[in-house]
Amino acid sequence: MRSIPAFVDLGTDLWRESAAAVGRRSDAADRAELMADVDVGQTPSEVVYRENKLELLRYEPLVEREHDVPILVVYALINRPYILDLQPDRSVVRRLLERGFEVYLIDWGEPSTLDASLTLADYVTRYIDNCVDEVRERAGVDAVSLLGYCMGGSMSAMYAALRPEKVRNLGLMAASLCFDDSGGVLETWGDEAYYSPAAVAEATGTVPADFFATGFDLMDPVDNALTKYVRLGENLDDDEFVANFARMERWLSEGIDMAGETYRQFLEEVYQSNALCRNELELAGERVDLDNLRMPVLQILAEYDHLVPPSASRPFNDAIPSDDVETIEFATGHIGLSVSRRSHDELWPRVADWFAERSSADDSGASPEDAPDIQVVDGIGEVYAERLRAAGVDSLADLVEGDPDELASATGAPPSRVRGWVERAADRLGE
Repeated sequence: MRSIPAFVDLGTDLWRESAAAVGRRSDAADRAELMADVDVGQTPSEVVYRENKLELLRYEPLVEREHDVPILVVYALINRPYILDLQPDRSVVRRLLERGFEVYLIDWGEPSTLDASLTLADYVTRYIDNCVDEVRERAGVDAVSLLGYCMGGSMSAMYAALRPEKVRNLGLMAASLCFDDSGGVLETWGDEAYYSPAAVAEATGTVPADFFATGFDLMDPVDNALTKYVRLGENLDDDEFVANFARMERWLSEGIDMAGETYRQFLEEVYQSNALCRNELELAGERVDLDNLRMPVLQILAEYDHLVPPSASRPFNDAIPSDDVETIEFATGHIGLSVSRRSHDELWPRVADWFAERSSADDSGASPEDAPDIQVVDGIGEVYAERLRAAGVDSLADLVEGDPDELASATGAPPSRVRGWVERAADRLGE
């Protein structure tokens, strides 16, 4: 069995051999130029808010705005967020813009040594909260939709539990949530019997990006050190393949350091203690109460995710009280959720539908007893409202008097979601 340094050396040697092979080709200069000139993050945006290293991006609309509730994308702390806007035909940001959403994204920037003491509370209750408030004010809404990816999903869940009145919908994409024998490699790393995050944080201050990159490479050393370069060599005549390869390699090489205290807290409390999923987590003395997660929740899971396996996300559904929880498990890997062609063809239209159905403004000025628009009920978006009206449900009274199973059949909505609509309609009629 090879040692860790041996695997690192193997990757270096294979890259040199691959480069030498490319250099022997008559078109090597063209291939190298193509790989060096690839663009990423091409969707036009503007910075609308700054704090410390953080920048909040607002993307220029591609079509007329169709939905009242904007989407704020929250990515992880250890990589550049342009993986969600890698190229125009594989851009999560563009898929949402194309569906008429107003889209914002947090670019965390990179912490300096002065930021080593930043905590999870700083990121969740200060940075995310300030960004949410900026989006709410710009969009003129009381609550926004969050879409959190990987560690960004973990932090989004924490934020929604702490500030539920500001979150209309919660999307969790390959989110690290539950670590009780989930089978994930990172859970093993987080085993306090074998590993001390505090020691790493103390030794480094800000944990280096190379530390994470080496660890992730060793999760799948054969592919990361050998197979992908073989595929590149076999496809050097395919401009699209080479450009896609170069974009991914650029993203992988541009990792971000993490504040040491945040690293320690996240690994010790979320991974080692499983405090979030057990509803025991506190941030700066404030309990992250999962009982507050009553808004619609969507879990987007990758079937072949070796970083955050579905078993580290799915149990979260049973830990929260929301009656509108949906899970989409897709046959791809952790990064494939955001960049694979099939994900953009099949997965993201479904995700956009989910948000669209829950992103209409409440008609709070209407009388609940007389309101003809059933969309005053949280969770009934445009699509389901149209199906309900087609089934003869035009008012809150119609909804309350209807049979939930028949309404579920007529709309295609899960029965649990329909029962939630009925309960909320009954509550409004009783106000």
